[in-house]
Amino acid sequence: MKSLFKSPYTLWLILAIPSIPMTIGLLSGADAEALLHPTGEFAARFMIIAMIISPFRLIFPNNRFWLWMARRRRYLGVAAFCYAIAHTVLYFIDMGSLANVLGEALLLGIWTGWLAMFILMPLAITSNDWSVKRLGRNWKRLQQIVYIAAIATLVHWLFVHNNIGPALVHFLPLAGLELYRVWKLNAGKRAIGA
Repeated sequence: MKSLFKSPYTLWLILAIPSIPMTIGLLSGADAEALLHPTGEFAARFMIIAMIISPFRLIFPNNRFWLWMARRRRYLGVAAFCYAIAHTVLYFIDMGSLANVLGEALLLGIWTGWLAMFILMPLAITSNDWSVKRLGRNWKRLQQIVYIAAIATLVHWLFVHNNIGPALVHFLPLAGLELYRVWKLNAGKRAIGA
């Protein structure tokens, strides 16, 4: 049973579960617009889950669950990107033509979504052992641009759905945990410097 939960295939299956009803709905003739929000929401959720791992590792340094999550963080980031791709494909289908897509490309709620997606792209592409080894210290620096993607995703969500509640439910915990992480790391540096 332990080996089942260590298998990357099990994790990929778990991460794919939300896409199953969406795919069935699309194949059954569901409107692409109805699936736009769920795919975007899961892209944001998996990105947020990947990002909260570091703060929780600081809060619970010896916790085995958060260590297990840290070792699988890249899977969550790639899953976020896959749901973002699905979101983008459905957006194109819903818009009906490239001219319609370009017609609203400069709207704040739209270009921030594109920005988030394009930021997630290199992060997903380099989420493998070869890239980590090849890029060395630069790999972590590259991964830090996820913070820009998170802000862009929040703005996209707020302006496209014009509903602040669900966006804040997702992003306020992330903001609180990240503020704690920055405070904790700075407090540690001050203690070393004292």
